[in-house]
Amino acid sequence: MEMTPRMKQIFEVLLQESSAVSVKYLAEQIGVSRRTVQRELESAGTCLKAYGLAFVSKTGVGIWIEGSDAEKKRLLGICRTKDDYDAGNREERRKRLILEILKEKGLRKLYYYSSRFAVSEATVSTDLEAVEGWLTRYGLYVNRKPGSGISIDGSEDSYRRAIRAFINENIDTKMVREIYGEEADEPAPYDSLKRGSLGQILNHDIVKRVMDCITRMGNDKVLTLTENSYVGLIIHISIAINRIMKDEVIEPDENWSQNLAEDDDYELARVIVEKLEEEFQTDIPDVEISYICLHLKGAKHEKIRWNDDSQLEMENKELQQLVNDMVDAYDPKQAYFMKQDDGFIQGLLAHLQPTLIRLVYGMQIQNPVLDDIKASYPQIYRRCEKVASVLEAYTGKKVPEQETGFLTVHFGAAMVRLEGRQEKIRKVRTGVICSSGIGISRLMSSKLEKLFQGRMQLTAYGKHDITPYILSRTDFFISSIPMEPLDVPVVPVNPLLSDADIENIGRMVSKYERLPQKQKETDEFSMQLEEINMVASQINTLIKYMDFFRVDSRISFGELLIAVSEKMSPYSDRQELIREDILRREQIASQIFAEFGFALLHARTKGVVRPEFSICMTKDLGPFLNPYLKGIQVVFIMLAPVDNSMAGNDMMGYISSMLIEEYEFMDIVLTGDKEGMRQMLSKNLKKYFNQYLARLS
Repeated sequence: MEMTPRMKQIFEVLLQESSAVSVKYLAEQIGVSRRTVQRELESAGTCLKAYGLAFVSKTGVGIWIEGSDAEKKRLLGICRTKDDYDAGNREERRKRLILEILKEKGLRKLYYYSSRFAVSEATVSTDLEAVEGWLTRYGLYVNRKPGSGISIDGSEDSYRRAIRAFINENIDTKMVREIYGEEADEPAPYDSLKRGSLGQILNHDIVKRVMDCITRMGNDKVLTLTENSYVGLIIHISIAINRIMKDEVIEPDENWSQNLAEDDDYELARVIVEKLEEEFQTDIPDVEISYICLHLKGAKHEKIRWNDDSQLEMENKELQQLVNDMVDAYDPKQAYFMKQDDGFIQGLLAHLQPTLIRLVYGMQIQNPVLDDIKASYPQIYRRCEKVASVLEAYTGKKVPEQETGFLTVHFGAAMVRLEGRQEKIRKVRTGVICSSGIGISRLMSSKLEKLFQGRMQLTAYGKHDITPYILSRTDFFISSIPMEPLDVPVVPVNPLLSDADIENIGRMVSKYERLPQKQKETDEFSMQLEEINMVASQINTLIKYMDFFRVDSRISFGELLIAVSEKMSPYSDRQELIREDILRREQIASQIFAEFGFALLHARTKGVVRPEFSICMTKDLGPFLNPYLKGIQVVFIMLAPVDNSMAGNDMMGYISSMLIEEYEFMDIVLTGDKEGMRQMLSKNLKKYFNQYLARLS
């Protein structure tokens, strides 16, 4: 039986160990799950027979390979040198050629590459011509010397930029997720980077030490970087350290380094360099401070960071004028209305600051969803090309497609908000009725949610649940059972929702989404009593069932989601719903707040039937060590049912504010005292209930 590439990795680890090892250890070493290792080991014995070796596994001891030292050495050599690559795959072969060129500056003959790639010298020559354009883009030039070989001419700066570009082009979204440990069985972050062709260009030990060094600093500005910017910073520094240790140092560029202000970013870069010098016991030239500073200035943050204020300083008239010109270029007819969108203008100003840095200094940025943006929003993208031309005129630099893609996101979101304001469309409050409010009505609600995609706020009711308060808040009902006449329109439907039923519902939605919100009925007292009783019940339930649990400090984000879902529900189907809904919310915008020291994992989910609030910490009450969790100490979990009431949502919002504003609550949480936490939660929810009653009076 032929060895698989994964099996070769397993054998290589086993052959270098002097004693038995566990499956877990093997999985960590090669960067896969234990399940994957166990599956590969099922055929290990058959493979080893061909080499005169035996595979041994003993419960409580571990696994190892038995046989003569000579045979072990022979197999180790095969595992290390045999390369699984398809010589006929032209794209892969040319990537490897670029990789070889970036690894070695020295002179190489065509024969070296033809032997390495198992192709003819003529094929290598053709491949070299094909990749020459890519190299030239980064200031590297192929120099052919007859009789001697091939060399690459270019500055150290050009080599580093080319290496960074190569890594960016070959690091996909999956790898970014692996680096941040979002899957339950993922390896440590630096193990992901050392696998495959990237592992040949990045020294994985350097990457590990750089990542650990940066994480230990605990700097808010670094910890709030977006995933791509954080990974980019780690890669940039790792490349620099690797080249410095080979005595390959960039010569300072006086044209720009003298103009780089020694501001907060520069000071942070200086501190990073000092920490790196301590870690690697080497001197790092001052020019590297400038390069790291530029990377920080050109990076994006999960949370917009204004200078020291809550909003952007509006004194930079030149930047404001640039934004005005960009909006005018996008659509002169709609420009006035778009400029009234404060969120759009503030977001665009915040986006422009790092963008201008990247353009002026020729820094690269990756946009992993560029193709999707161009395919899904072609008209907006074409208009944003006009916006990009304004930027080109301002900077004198070509704006790459990746930047135009990001502009498309900003302008596209603004247009969606603008269209919504102009049409004055709102969500329609719709009640779905069946005999109990549990079975058929829930099924109909699920189908309607998919069909109308957020146009309705759907609530399931039983036949006897309809109260004056509910009538006052509902635009119309959909019922699968006969109903007595109500003061609110009722659309009778078949439980399976026929095409005619959907058409009737669609007409009602179109009518009510353009009408003003319903006014309350005159008899509010009974409705208020009903709502007060509901809020009091939810508060009591939240306090009573508040939970506190601890997990291992090395837990990954994916493993944390599994632990949370198992804690919040005993049923496997609901656990999966909880995990998926929290993850979906996290993917919209990260809820890990390094600046406050906690994460707030929250979602509306069908996995719970009542509002839930729980607190999770590590077993030693210290920080979480996984880089994705950014050194936080506490994870708050807040879940609400999908059909949670407006008052219930308001209460959950109050708790969110409490986590930030009530320092005493956080102080109690950090002690790990569960009953103390419950008392503080009760105290604060009592304050909320009093405020709620005051609003009704």
